[in-house]
Amino acid sequence: MDNTSVSTVNTDSFIPVNTQTWTNGRHVVRCVKMIQETWNVKTFCFMADQPTMFFFKPGQFVTLELNIRGEILYRSYTISSSPSVPYSFSITVKRVAGGVVSNWIHDHIEEGAELAVHGPAGQFNSIDFASDKVLFLSGGVGITPVMSMARWNYDTNADADMVFVHSARTPQDLIYQHELEWMSSRITNFHLYLICEQIESGQVWSGFRGYLDAIKLKMMAPDFLEREIFCCGPAIYMNVVRKLLQDNGFDMSHYHEESFGASPEVADPELPEPVPVGDQIQVVFANADKTVDIAPGETIHAAAVKAGLTIPKACGMGLCGTCKVKRLDGEVEMSHNGGITDEDVEEGYILSCCSVPKGNVTIEF
Repeated sequence: MDNTSVSTVNTDSFIPVNTQTWTNGRHVVRCVKMIQETWNVKTFCFMADQPTMFFFKPGQFVTLELNIRGEILYRSYTISSSPSVPYSFSITVKRVAGGVVSNWIHDHIEEGAELAVHGPAGQFNSIDFASDKVLFLSGGVGITPVMSMARWNYDTNADADMVFVHSARTPQDLIYQHELEWMSSRITNFHLYLICEQIESGQVWSGFRGYLDAIKLKMMAPDFLEREIFCCGPAIYMNVVRKLLQDNGFDMSHYHEESFGASPEVADPELPEPVPVGDQIQVVFANADKTVDIAPGETIHAAAVKAGLTIPKACGMGLCGTCKVKRLDGEVEMSHNGGITDEDVEEGYILSCCSVPKGNVTIEF
């Protein structure tokens, strides 16, 4: 064999592929797979009809736009998959007793179903707070964002020492258990600890029992004071974690958590007290050809309500990005929580739920 021969590459053999990339906005996607994670938790995997790379930061979320019995509802769910698998993304949803949206998703989203999503968005992510020593803390279905982070670190061979602590009610409620154990068995820098609150009759469990406390945490991560901590779970779980860390002298600037609050109620469009005409602010909705006067301090979203318009909204606190609209004229003061990019702001976009006009404004809606 002649080792000196040089092979040539025929560039004509490469077929160009037109691939789109995901940007924060509204996109139609199709469900391509469902995975039953536990008895009441399912993972739904989505792709676009055209090849699309779903770039996002591990820990971010999307907002689903759902038509449920003729009513458009919006709900935000963390992306549970990793951006290292870029041509699809997944969400993991727990069926909640009495929950309108979660039950509808479980009962009606099947393979082939199409729906619109908004996003990605969110400041809770492991890219902006990268560290070589991390501690993932999760309770229940709050495991989804930290699972995305762990999958990203695993898939990219990140040189980070990871401690993953997950709490569940019973062994049958452990989400991703087999995958987590497989990851732990494959690499030496992934340390897994599972805690079950209680063991029901007939269940076998040899792991930690009860609740996460200072004693357990020091056993699992003796150096937790030196780690970047990412936490997600029910409000009561995160309250306990915060107190535990604070009581033990943790520097909370290295603590990050994810939580979705309920959307605040829309203010009554009738002002409690008359506002002098000279003090009112005029908001014009150009596409709808509607104009409305509002009081100083009211949001663009409140103005839309007064005008009889519905701007989609999920979180109500500038987090999800669903209520993004374009400002054509005038200035606003926007206090958001990561639901909009700097690029969008430069192009004139605002989040209506947290934008207060400084004077008369015109909105493209």
